[in-house]
Amino acid sequence: MAAILILAALPEEAGALFPDTGLSDDGPFAVRRLAIRHHSLAIATCGLGKVNAALCAGALAADADLMLMTGTCGSLGAAPGAWWIAEALQHDYGARLPGRFHRYRAGDWPMGPAGAAHFAAMPDPGLGLPHARIASGDAFVACPDAAADLAALGAALVDMEVAAVAQVAARLGKPWAAIKAVTDDANGDSAGDFHANLVRAARVAGREVERLVALI
Repeated sequence: MAAILILAALPEEAGALFPDTGLSDDGPFAVRRLAIRHHSLAIATCGLGKVNAALCAGALAADADLMLMTGTCGSLGAAPGAWWIAEALQHDYGARLPGRFHRYRAGDWPMGPAGAAHFAAMPDPGLGLPHARIASGDAFVACPDAAADLAALGAALVDMEVAAVAQVAARLGKPWAAIKAVTDDANGDSAGDFHANLVRAARVAGREVERLVALI
């Protein structure tokens, strides 16, 4: 039996996954525990942002064989629907240099030559979803210029948590994966689009995470 820790930033995202099942724990994070297909699942609502995601992941990951994130994201030109997150980077980690911001892999020294800035997810077990790199940072992106800057990093999606979970997983030596569904296009309409599409997109991502659990 594999122990899988599944994180979601928002209650709507956590609730869309295996809805109305499991037992809830008391504690600093809302955690719902259940057994599915010989796996032990802990579904945690971590809250928004990199600190909440990393804190929750670190607090609950000790017994996990796999760290997984579900939920929603903004598009940097990616098509609507659910995406397998193959790579994640923290777009707000790096060095502020004259006229530019030089990004480094989160946790590395932010000076001197830099290698790849991203964390790689576990191999796709065959879900058939499109793959993307996601850029995570502690800002809700609702600006086409900012979105273009992130797209120049090779990112097709943007959120506030996945790359922090990836950093925790790398530090702990655990595999990680993420599936996210698009709510908005990271532009001036994003706030309204996010709220209008949150529940629908959370369900889209949740269905794909349920398929993933069935495959592993």
